[in-house]
Amino acid sequence: MTSIFSPAHLDYGLDTLFGRITKSVDCRVGLEAVEDDPYSFALRVPAPLPEDLDQAKTVVVRVDGRRLQGTVRRTERLDDESLKLQVEPD
Repeated sequence: MTSIFSPAHLDYGLDTLFGRITKSVDCRVGLEAVEDDPYSFALRVPAPLPEDLDQAKTVVVRVDGRRLQGTVRRTERLDDESLKLQVEPD
């Protein structure tokens, strides 16, 4: 399956020893449906990946005039070096 990647602004939360911190980055993302879960969505980020994105616990993405946010339920590194985050909306 090929994704169409759009420019986006991504804020993501990381849990650290000092509490939750938020990082922000402008990058390209692709939005995908999640099979068997009409409420969740998948966010696909092509390489090069933002630092620590694979450890994100929450995300807020602004893409194509939309704002989507939620809790990261699963991350998967794909063969093309992209990262896929399955997100459950808040």
